[in-house]
Amino acid sequence: MKIVVLAGGTSTERDVSLITGKMVYEALKENGHQVVLLDVFMGYPQSDYTDIFSVEKDWAASVGAISETDPDIEAIKKKRGGTGFFGPNVMAICHQADIVFMGLHGENGEDGKVQAALDLEGIKYTGTGPLGAAVSMDKGLSKQIFRGNGIPTPQGYTLKKGDALPEDVIYPAVVKACNGGSSVGVYIVQNETECAKAIEQAYAYDSQVIVEQYIKGREFSVGVIEGKALPIIEIAPLSGFYDYKNKYQAGSTIETCPAEISNELTEKMQQFAERTYEALHIESYARIDFMMNEIGEMFCLEANTLPGMTPTSLLPQEAQQIGYDFGKLCEWLIEVSLRKYEK
Repeated sequence: MKIVVLAGGTSTERDVSLITGKMVYEALKENGHQVVLLDVFMGYPQSDYTDIFSVEKDWAASVGAISETDPDIEAIKKKRGGTGFFGPNVMAICHQADIVFMGLHGENGEDGKVQAALDLEGIKYTGTGPLGAAVSMDKGLSKQIFRGNGIPTPQGYTLKKGDALPEDVIYPAVVKACNGGSSVGVYIVQNETECAKAIEQAYAYDSQVIVEQYIKGREFSVGVIEGKALPIIEIAPLSGFYDYKNKYQAGSTIETCPAEISNELTEKMQQFAERTYEALHIESYARIDFMMNEIGEMFCLEANTLPGMTPTSLLPQEAQQIGYDFGKLCEWLIEVSLRKYEK
């Protein structure tokens, strides 16, 4: 197959996306496909791209490691210049592909905008469509859907600039950007003063902010592919919480799969993950994140419709437990994504 792997972009998760793209590109190339890795924002400025899938080139050669801090997006935008999101010739090259593998994360990639653009162009791609992506990316909206479908989630508030901080917030609390990802713009606060400061910092990432109940306990994630839950993975950072550094710096977190919890709790969490997938209108695949407190109550935090595919990512570890190595998982995600076009 001719496959374009789209990565990069302009979100705070740009570096993570590029590593996802590199990993997927190398796996698909090893599987015998003709593969091109494109930075969706920087594009391919050369004028001749008519036979691009036959070019002998390592498209991932310039991709580096993930730093401990999120990237300087304004500097990236200045580097390319011009206007618009899609880089030179991106859409034209995607039109030549049998499918686009979505390696994007965060804003302008995981929020349904790119999916909608590809749909309008008649280009096939991996993962969910615009609706499931947009609803899942908006944590405030997704939490409303959780509550309407009996899916437990931390209690909290969605605030816009100018809104007053509710007086009944219970501390400690969590402050997070409503449409953020990779725990960028997430803060644990102990009092009203810290909360107000964290809210202002979170507004740097989004125009809406969530202030919610802090759940002390264990953190889990459940991959869901075509509506069926994978084995659960537990995430235990060696220090702090599961923030940007702990997610992407090797050795920062202990990950156990399958998670060491009872069969009853395993089945319950997997059922909640499958219900979340369905309630948010997700197609093809996703990863659902949970917290569980000290008395075994579980809380759904969010759904990730384009889970990371980096060396430390969770979905590949879960798939490994049922016999899918990384290359086989990439093929599986393509297969289930193509099936949505048969409906």
